[in-house]
Amino acid sequence: MNPSYGTRSVPSADSLSEQSPPAATMGSFRDPAGRVLLLNDRVLRLITNQGAQDLRRFLDTNIAGELLAGRQLVKTTFLDANIAELGLPSAPMAPIPNSSAECVVVEHERIAPRSFPYEWSPRMLHAAGSLMLDLAEGSLKENFSLKDATPYNVLFNGAQPIFVDVLSFESRDPHDPTWLPFNQFVRTILLPLLMNNYFGLRLDQLLLAHREGIEPAEVARASGLLRRFNPLFLSLVFFPHWLGNKGPYDNGSIYRPRRLSNSEQARFILQRQFRRLRRQLTKLQPSNRDSEWSGYMTGDRHFSEDYLKAKQSFVTEALESTVARKVLDVGCNTGHFSRLAAECGASVVAIDQDPTVIDLVWKRAAADRLDILPLVVNLARPTPALGWRNHECPSFLERARGKFDLVLMLAVLHHLLVSERIPLPAILELAAELTSEYLIIEFVAPDDAMFRSLVRGREELHREVTKEYFERCANELFTIERFQRLIDTRWIFLFRKK
Repeated sequence: MNPSYGTRSVPSADSLSEQSPPAATMGSFRDPAGRVLLLNDRVLRLITNQGAQDLRRFLDTNIAGELLAGRQLVKTTFLDANIAELGLPSAPMAPIPNSSAECVVVEHERIAPRSFPYEWSPRMLHAAGSLMLDLAEGSLKENFSLKDATPYNVLFNGAQPIFVDVLSFESRDPHDPTWLPFNQFVRTILLPLLMNNYFGLRLDQLLLAHREGIEPAEVARASGLLRRFNPLFLSLVFFPHWLGNKGPYDNGSIYRPRRLSNSEQARFILQRQFRRLRRQLTKLQPSNRDSEWSGYMTGDRHFSEDYLKAKQSFVTEALESTVARKVLDVGCNTGHFSRLAAECGASVVAIDQDPTVIDLVWKRAAADRLDILPLVVNLARPTPALGWRNHECPSFLERARGKFDLVLMLAVLHHLLVSERIPLPAILELAAELTSEYLIIEFVAPDDAMFRSLVRGREELHREVTKEYFERCANELFTIERFQRLIDTRWIFLFRKK
């Protein structure tokens, strides 16, 4: 048996029955081989007997051992128990064809918090695509095939992508030269990156509306005539679009399995296909870009050196005194304070509405292997719940509420107040929902230069937002641990939740 996985015992059904009931994770309900359940922060997967046999064979391969050792594949442990012994209700298993109480139970390492492709920056989607090609090429060496190529099978453990759907690996016919998820990989990885690179469309704009990816026809309609001479557009967009228009819908021959008499020839064709996808993915590597906010923290563009030093000193001391282990950095910009928190030992989720700065945060965190998960999220318009009955992909707020012992809101309050027109009590109420204990927040007075630039002549709307009013509102939910004046118009506070 591969030492990277094994079998272990579980608590008795009596002890489990005293805990909160398990909640089925609807993201797995389409899989005919198994279901995922969350049980008191444990991730269990109920698998059919055939699915369990296939999984054991894959986990015994060399490539599975390498992926597990490299933290590219989620750790999986077979549990020495069945559904009845675990005390789990049978209802979650009902949709699985031919399922019964004899289904095998495995436990996965929990990767938290969950994130989804429409919350990633372009570099993160590119990294997920690269990981899937690594898995597809590596499993081919062991005569296995990756049967799914959706980025929803990838999570980020900090800044590192990790593949979590262990049931996506299946034994392959050595004479089959086709990779069935080819089109899925193109639609969900390559075409969104192409649209982002060439048309500047954000991934959240593309993937929130197109869960299953983008069709070549949609890209073709958005492309001018000159794009037809671009090799990437020809191979990924126009050729598939033209061929799709010519083929009749009832032509079942294109879906019949192909088998070659020579297994080495079939393997060669697959390897060549993976190499071509790799070249296309490399050409779509997101480039370094600038945005309105990407230079916000550089030099003295907006702030004096003394101001930044005082702010950094306050935050560092607060992180050390609170011993925060889970931190949410709201409006993280290029991640300066996210990095401080990670270097103090915290696991950090860094959110910003600007994909360009999130790209920078991810690039630096991945290079230095810091425990920072950057996400493209606007707290004023957080990503909603999506999927079947809105259960497959929980909203950002559902995944975030109460999950952090410290929330950072630095130089973001005035943007929510002015740009988003969110009342101050509502902002503080949301901050109290997100944190389980501490909040570090920067108050910017209306006479601050940045505040005035946002208000644009409508100062009368925010005249009541004084430091005293801010403290009165905060006192409803928090106690002031300490505060410091940074410059004449800015103060920073450490609050503790009541």
